[in-house]
Amino acid sequence: MSPAPSVASKLYADDVSLLMVLVDTNPFFWGTAAANSSSLSFSSFLSHVLAFLNSIHLVNQLNHVVVIATGFNSCQCVYDSSETTNRISDDGLPAVYLKLLHNLEEFVNNDEKMCKNDFQTGLTSSLLSGSLSMALCYIQRVFRSGPLHPQPRILCIQGSPDGPEQYVAIMNSIFSAQRSMVPIDSCVIGAQHSAFLQQASYITGGVYLKPQHLDGLFQYLSMVLSFNDMTLILHEMQAFLFLCLAVWALTSTCSQMQTVFATDLHSRSVLQLPKPVGVDFRASCFCHKNTIDMGYICSVCLSIFCEHHKKCSTCGSVFGQPQADASKADRKRKAPGSPRHPRA
Repeated sequence: MSPAPSVASKLYADDVSLLMVLVDTNPFFWGTAAANSSSLSFSSFLSHVLAFLNSIHLVNQLNHVVVIATGFNSCQCVYDSSETTNRISDDGLPAVYLKLLHNLEEFVNNDEKMCKNDFQTGLTSSLLSGSLSMALCYIQRVFRSGPLHPQPRILCIQGSPDGPEQYVAIMNSIFSAQRSMVPIDSCVIGAQHSAFLQQASYITGGVYLKPQHLDGLFQYLSMVLSFNDMTLILHEMQAFLFLCLAVWALTSTCSQMQTVFATDLHSRSVLQLPKPVGVDFRASCFCHKNTIDMGYICSVCLSIFCEHHKKCSTCGSVFGQPQADASKADRKRKAPGSPRHPRA
């Protein structure tokens, strides 16, 4: 069976993954979620994420996991599995959890201080463009570290609404990921679908999913691991724990969703993954940052505008008259009774 498309000379192994997890820590989103009793709290969300990260290491101890926190004003790498050990702390928790939670707490506090004066602007989106760029830069650094490396992929766990002002930067990151053959998986936990992440998963060949029951978020993230992964880790000490995890996932209320985000790229070719019902391909204009259905496009730099302008604000190209105005001017020049110039 042929592996997933990638650079064959740079594959470390078909089952070893480099997973970049982008976690939404926007204080505006989680503050609204805390006021809603039916929404998932931030502490419960972190417990699901930590359990998911543990399952990734459980499948294969060679898997490389990096967590990037996506805030309102900034983004930061809060965990890198290559820089931590699996020792147990005095509190009985793995040291990796303590370091992740400590870095995450510092980041959230700093980001919250920075965004106190920005709430009046009406923008409540997270800096997704920055975290995507950071993840792609980290992947490129791994690519240049040697001829062998794990298969990279990006998982965006997003709850905040899309920020139209980030349209250009996010689309550049999406096309960069497509060129590098890095799929972008999306798990949207907000109230609305994300048009940006729909396009990201569609263009890069990733998986887009919006869980219906957030209480079972862990089951959606790593519900049923593939049989290939099961046979690979039976010789490990955690085989019994893995089997218990699989049985628990099978008996959960979300068991109809099979192997979503925990599977590696090699195993996805033989699995039935969720397919997107529809993708919102609408773009955001460069002038007012609004999502539009129809607009004007610069023929030189492909900038998008919702209104006609005399000059492109991006590249400086001079635009002609709109088609409606041009047709009116032609009708005036070609009025009845006007003499026609003879052909040469």
